[in-house]
Amino acid sequence: MDTALHERLHLALGTQRRAFEAERQPSYEVRRDRLRRLRAMTRQHAEALAAAMAQDFGHRARQESLLADVFTVESAAGHAMRRLRRWMKPRRVETPLHFLPGRNLLMRQPLGVVGIVSPWNYPYYLAMAPAVAALAAGNRVLIKPSELTPATSALMAQLVAQHFAPEEMQVIAGDAEVGRAFTELPLDHLFFTGSTAVGRLVAQAAAKNLTPVTLELGGKSPALVDRSADLAQTAARLAVGKLFNAGQTCVAPDYLLVPRELVEPLAQRLLAEMRRLYPHIAGNADYTAICTPRHLARLQGLLDDAQARGARVLRSHTDTPEDRRLVPALLLDVPPDAAVMQEEIFGPLLPVLAYDRPEDAIAHVNAGERPLALYWFGRDRAAREQVLAQTLAGGVTVNDCLWHLGQEEQPFGGVGASGMGAYHGEWGFRSFSKEKPVFLQSRWAGTRLFQPPYGATFERLLALLRRLG
Repeated sequence: MDTALHERLHLALGTQRRAFEAERQPSYEVRRDRLRRLRAMTRQHAEALAAAMAQDFGHRARQESLLADVFTVESAAGHAMRRLRRWMKPRRVETPLHFLPGRNLLMRQPLGVVGIVSPWNYPYYLAMAPAVAALAAGNRVLIKPSELTPATSALMAQLVAQHFAPEEMQVIAGDAEVGRAFTELPLDHLFFTGSTAVGRLVAQAAAKNLTPVTLELGGKSPALVDRSADLAQTAARLAVGKLFNAGQTCVAPDYLLVPRELVEPLAQRLLAEMRRLYPHIAGNADYTAICTPRHLARLQGLLDDAQARGARVLRSHTDTPEDRRLVPALLLDVPPDAAVMQEEIFGPLLPVLAYDRPEDAIAHVNAGERPLALYWFGRDRAAREQVLAQTLAGGVTVNDCLWHLGQEEQPFGGVGASGMGAYHGEWGFRSFSKEKPVFLQSRWAGTRLFQPPYGATFERLLALLRRLG
């Protein structure tokens, strides 16, 4: 590792570590003030952040940035501020009869210095939402944003330096080498959002220091359409969920599972909805571009590979943008060995797979790695419960897409290859806290009856406890 880089990173970590040691249990007032400043920073610079993201993407719909990156952070900070006092309070925990009159408490303490490695697709939200949870829990925060969104990363670094002391929160911008070195720091917790492949490397790097990790990854999130679904509503909501941020969303529907007889009708409705949302693609301010030329080339390669293997490609529009806005496309009759069925797509391409029996669709989902999200569309309650019971996914939205991600009272996280750990709301607070059990022994402790020298009294009491147990 470059010596200057090593010194830079360890200086930042050391600064925050010393500050934490001097204030190991920040007060409610201190934590609330940090959350207040983060929310104020976000509100004050909303338009500048949206402009920076548009610069990084080549074009990004302003409204998408304000909703998905700015409002979400404001909302998360406000939610935490309103509930912070309750989250911080030690909890009474039930005490078994034989330990009475002693009592149990659960105490939540900050871990220390939390590192956050954030991706490019929602560059502000996916850096600051975990920071909200870490600050609420009383930690210091180091953030390594993506090098693929340099304007947003630079603006975040500037804004954080204006609103926070370096011992509270810092943004450390840099390339992939900086990212690798960052994950090798002896942090107290490392939070990573990104691909499954990189997540594996992050977990290996953190393991060298036994640094606990939260991994928010991705995968192929299915949308399962039941025969009882309202096709018009289903198509409208799928189109929005798939094309928001041009499909560059970790929980975007990655492929559809549709009853065989409904494939063509649903496909035509989907294409119509895409055209309704975006009457044209070229120059449309509402439609976001693909982030980099490399990502655009990858998506085009997925499309070409599927077509070469016999897939039918149905494009939603006939215009041909000259920038990185990619025309949405449905892919029908896609063979299972096509690359688009092996990789997370992360763009406006949507394979539509036919199934005959609900059991076949469930088996298809379960044959792959566990997805970050699953979507189910239909009105048949029994069919819905069958899918919910027999599949495992990070989270589910029923009769819509994406919206489980916005629930601050629910945990958000993956399972298996789609991630480990969870955050949002109190779940994030707990992820960045040590929940320390405390047993308060009474002066009149009955446990003395179980001390040597052992005798008949011990045997009788033990027999009684075993019967009660």
